[in-house]
Amino acid sequence: MTNVMRMQPGSMFIAVFKNKTAAECTIVELDKTDVLCAVSSFLQQSPELPVDVTIAHGLPKGDKFELVIQKSTELGAHSFIPFKASRSIVKWDEKKGSKKVERWNKISKEAAEQSHRLHLPEVHQPVSFKELIKGAESFDTIIVAYEEQAKQGNVSSFSDALAAASCGQSILVVVGPEGGLSEQEVTQLVENGAVACGFGPRILRSETAPLYALAAISYQFELMR
Repeated sequence: MTNVMRMQPGSMFIAVFKNKTAAECTIVELDKTDVLCAVSSFLQQSPELPVDVTIAHGLPKGDKFELVIQKSTELGAHSFIPFKASRSIVKWDEKKGSKKVERWNKISKEAAEQSHRLHLPEVHQPVSFKELIKGAESFDTIIVAYEEQAKQGNVSSFSDALAAASCGQSILVVVGPEGGLSEQEVTQLVENGAVACGFGPRILRSETAPLYALAAISYQFELMR
């Protein structure tokens, strides 16, 4: 606060507590190590989505996943699970992986601060497709972005899945890498309770699909309620 943000006594900021409440605070006094502040008021309206949305994304090439993390965090994503899909071009390097995951979490943190989130979305270590299937069991709703559904004009399955979900539940949105998920992967997910959905009548890039899903979820649970 003193070195980077150059705050002084009288400056105001928003503090986020571990119990996911936030308060507007005023700095009373500060030095190089400590800041004494007074709580002006607690914020009543939560910026969090009424449902916990986890984005499972097939490892894409380049820095596309960084864009997904940044923008999805701004749109309210709860966490991220990168996974190794059959069509993933990128081969995960375990030696360099820890630094990359660290960078991903830094991007999430910065985006959460910028958008005044109370929850800091965690970016998990990449998992295999088999591990993704196993972990999906813990979610109330599993939505799979499948372009074949969009090509066939099936746009109702996504809205039906959201209509069946309730506030307080968890939603897993699974998006493939470039080239999408294979038919076999989609079949396995559906056999484990997922709903294959087309995200509108257009074919979206892998980095656009999570943003479409989060915008639709926000509309369903925030603007329609």
